[in-house]
Amino acid sequence: MITAFTGPVVNLSPQFFEFRKLSQPIFSGVSRKPIRISMAQSSQNPSRQQKVIITKKNDNKLVGILHESGTEEIIILCHGLRSTKEDDIMTNLAAALENAGVSSFRFDFTGNGESEGSFEFGHYWREVDDLHDVIQHFHRANRIVTAIIGHSKGGGVVLLYASKYHDIKTVVNLSGRYDLKAGLEERLGKDYLERIRKNGFIDVIRSGSFDYRVTLESLTDRLDTNMHEACLQIDKDCRVLTVHGSSDPVIPVEDASEFAKIVSNHKLHIIEGADHSYTNHQDELASVVVNCIKETLLQDRGTSN
Repeated sequence: MITAFTGPVVNLSPQFFEFRKLSQPIFSGVSRKPIRISMAQSSQNPSRQQKVIITKKNDNKLVGILHESGTEEIIILCHGLRSTKEDDIMTNLAAALENAGVSSFRFDFTGNGESEGSFEFGHYWREVDDLHDVIQHFHRANRIVTAIIGHSKGGGVVLLYASKYHDIKTVVNLSGRYDLKAGLEERLGKDYLERIRKNGFIDVIRSGSFDYRVTLESLTDRLDTNMHEACLQIDKDCRVLTVHGSSDPVIPVEDASEFAKIVSNHKLHIIEGADHSYTNHQDELASVVVNCIKETLLQDRGTSN
């Protein structure tokens, strides 16, 4: 059974997702210069996917894929830690939204995937700034960002964004962590605080090879980020959906229940048996998310009319 926001059940008319060409060019960053666009290769509707490069105020470039379905509304997808826009969750959700006639944009945060800059373990608020730049880019292109969706660390980022900017009506948190002080020993090893204070960094090794470096600054940033206090600042009219797998070994499902306790306008959906990456539950995840987005699109359109 799918849990979604309450509201009237409405049959979608063909006109609701009518394809409309954009009437003006898309611009990048704050400079208003035309972006570079190349067609992404895909077995599904390749003509509807475009690579978009957004220039930030510091001249770093964020790279993403626009799945264009002709809707004025658009959904932004945010990946997790040490992941990219090409993660299975990001690509599958974008495809599911596209099949439902909803435009979406999946992108790489600074220092990840194709985007410029250096990777940082913490710096949640820097990724909030990345998301803000992306949203402003689409606002300048006369698009309405209806919802922001984030997985894992991206789930924390979309919640932090909503706590700061108050301009998004729907936030979807997929397997986000409630207590950012948790899970560090499993990733960094015992006595990680003592070691990082002594050396200034810890190198994370995976499968016998170097994966990434955690600096004292980035670790301190994570430890100082308070998800509880931030979530209390989310507007009451902002709808928040939290989805979590019951068998998540990375972030315990209990974290989802903590979000449900403190976010006033909140819905919780637990996917039984799902792990952190929803390995064997991609279809159910897509169904939950797409139904939420379609219902909120109808509610928002009804309110505006």
